[in-house]
Amino acid sequence: MKLDILAFGAHPDDVELSCAGTLAKQVALGSKCGVVDLTQGELGTRGTAEIRLQEAQAAAKVMGLSARENLGFRDGFFSNDEQHKLEVVKMIRKYRPEIVIANAPSDRHPDHGRASFLLKEASWLAGLRQVKTSLEGEEQEAWRPQMLLYYIQFQNLQPDFIVDIGDYIHTKIESIKAYASQFYDPNSSEPKTVISSKNFLESVTYRAQDLGRLIGAEYGEGFIKAQDLGLDNLNSLKGVR
Repeated sequence: MKLDILAFGAHPDDVELSCAGTLAKQVALGSKCGVVDLTQGELGTRGTAEIRLQEAQAAAKVMGLSARENLGFRDGFFSNDEQHKLEVVKMIRKYRPEIVIANAPSDRHPDHGRASFLLKEASWLAGLRQVKTSLEGEEQEAWRPQMLLYYIQFQNLQPDFIVDIGDYIHTKIESIKAYASQFYDPNSSEPKTVISSKNFLESVTYRAQDLGRLIGAEYGEGFIKAQDLGLDNLNSLKGVR
């Protein structure tokens, strides 16, 4: 299956918190989108790896994804080494996306920045013919995405551009709430965490509102470019009026 956009997350729920609105919007526009989670989030304080996998599939349906996979890397301990890079290369070559979206280049959780750099290197290596990979017994062809982007996570990094998700904020929130084990639930008896608070869940909306404000939209999601951006013409630009 060829995808238009393939988003990666170090943990299940990274993508939902950061760019679910954009993915849902692209699906509505006719794009085929998928997500690959690097780990099962097994070191999380709340829930279990099995629960997180079920929640990830539920969120995938909310966003309208064409594919979702989990590579099973060790949460907190995966490395940017040859073995891990080749597993990511396999996913890029399998789905042949035009755009890859990766974790924030720096963030509160060390896995996020490490995943970001891993994706940067793997996206390049995937385009080299001499880097050999095979999937299900068949050698894969080289494929390099046209564009690599980073989404913004816990820290308020400066975006290079912002996508208007005004019509998809509710889809974004619904996809996040699919992770019932992780986020605000007043009836939960599990330990409290930074992301399980009511304030954190509410912050998803007001951060999207603030990003939207910058482009004259109701809600937005910000992205950081990994390389120079090109436009076919100036009509693609949008600013605050």
